[in-house]
Amino acid sequence: MTHHRYIGIISGCGLIAWIAWFLVITKLSPYESLGLSLTLFFLTFFIALSATFTSLGFYFRVWLFKNEIFYKHINVSLRQGVFLSLIAIFCMVFQMMRLLNWWSGLLLVSIAVLLEFYFSARDSEFS
Repeated sequence: MTHHRYIGIISGCGLIAWIAWFLVITKLSPYESLGLSLTLFFLTFFIALSATFTSLGFYFRVWLFKNEIFYKHINVSLRQGVFLSLIAIFCMVFQMMRLLNWWSGLLLVSIAVLLEFYFSARDSEFS
């Protein structure tokens, strides 16, 4: 399977997730079923953000590093897209609990950066 097909599948899933997220916002009332509404809101938002960040990250890497192996870019973009999405989700959860301030956001970003350093060092070790 080509890298364009992988990115097409990821982008298609992202589009479906954005539509589902919009439907969750417009059709579900948090006053009637708080648990279901919040769960579906965060789940669809996570999938939509992950797919969007992955697609944007992949095409940015292809533009930045020309004539390289595209499958490595897909793996790195997917991992970083998930990390960025988790940062956004945790920031939203912290904001809902009124716990978000600059140092808790900075701590989330620092954790994601350290995890990315770990995984990228591990990937370069096996290559």
